[in-house]
Amino acid sequence: MDERDWLVERFEVNRTHLKAVAYRMLGSLSEADDAVQEAWLRFSRSDVSDVENLRGWLTTVTARVCLNMLRSRQTRREEPLDVRVPEPIISRDAGVDPEQGAVIADSVGLALLVVLETLEPAERLAFVLHDMFAVPFEDIAPIVGRSTTAARQLASRARRRVQGAAVPDVDLKRQRQVVDAFVKAARGGDFEALLAVLDPGIVLRADLGDLPPGASRIVRGARAVAQQALVFSKFAESARPALVNGAAGMVVFDPNGELFSVMGFTVAGGKIVEIDILGDPARLRELDLDVLE
Repeated sequence: MDERDWLVERFEVNRTHLKAVAYRMLGSLSEADDAVQEAWLRFSRSDVSDVENLRGWLTTVTARVCLNMLRSRQTRREEPLDVRVPEPIISRDAGVDPEQGAVIADSVGLALLVVLETLEPAERLAFVLHDMFAVPFEDIAPIVGRSTTAARQLASRARRRVQGAAVPDVDLKRQRQVVDAFVKAARGGDFEALLAVLDPGIVLRADLGDLPPGASRIVRGARAVAQQALVFSKFAESARPALVNGAAGMVVFDPNGELFSVMGFTVAGGKIVEIDILGDPARLRELDLDVLE
């Protein structure tokens, strides 16, 4: 085996791990792939003959790439977004592709990713690397350009935010029953039936991108969310069940058969506590729906 083949083999062994790191950092599969590709380019140009922990080295490189991408994303925005729903991983109800399952392991649902989107880039990196991948703060500090103590504080601030994320019921069959009841009620325009499956403190986030202005919104409370469901009841007819980041969800098509939105549901205690809707046309085009065929 020549050196090039050895580099390829060692990188491929770690690719899924690196993609999992990048997806949690960026909330986008397409951007995660870009980050992993950049990590490969840096790896292929580096002398790693003295590196004892190659996975740790690659994780650090990928994290640096992701941090730069997050900071660039933040700089491009003229105004902070009130609502940003990450790009979800979509699969058939029959099951998740093994590689995708590895990327979203440890209950990385939309509810958690939405919270991660609210963190500052350095906070997100510190939390993801330490709390999700057990990277020591001593290794995180140089990446964010802070002391070890400061890196620990970044993760602590992030952890306090993340602790407020909803924890879904683990029974996928029960999740599906609740989501199907919601869709049935929306299709039938049954306001009381909608209220029956919605938690009183439910939060709905609708990310429709930049256009039309003001379309993206956060709606709170069961009655307000039920009203929104009735407004968009016509689209419920074209909703198809799918797994969204491993949880019960729906993909919705417009009358022309084009993808209109992806809906992720967080079901806890037998009630829907969060609905996260990605309807940004530009980002919807990045999603892979081949798995639904």
